[in-house]
Amino acid sequence: MPIERGKIREFAVATGAVDSVYQGPNPPVPPTFLATSMHWEPQDPSLATLLGLNLSRVLQGGQEYSFIGKLPQAGDTLHAETSVESVTDKQSGRGGQMTLIVVLTRFLRPDGSVAAESRATVIERAAS
Repeated sequence: MPIERGKIREFAVATGAVDSVYQGPNPPVPPTFLATSMHWEPQDPSLATLLGLNLSRVLQGGQEYSFIGKLPQAGDTLHAETSVESVTDKQSGRGGQMTLIVVLTRFLRPDGSVAAESRATVIERAAS
């Protein structure tokens, strides 16, 4: 998907990123801009469906980003590829079972090189 200058500006305003760099002609993406990628290329069926998750019990456990080389900027085109990196069942502090799923999303440039990676931890709590 193409990265649009207007979307970078909207995201910067919405997140309070007031640095003038986001107002330039080819601004770089703000650090967490790639979180919007879930809206870029809808997956059918969704990852939650493929994993059999009950969304009423799902929490976001955290997310981290790694950028490789030059930051993506307005005018660049990236393709997102998502995979499950790990699935771990754990005992929760409340005595119930929970599942931790680490989802890796790689953001690829047109030449196939990796521009960035995102690791999100999804937590599915035990049924109450």
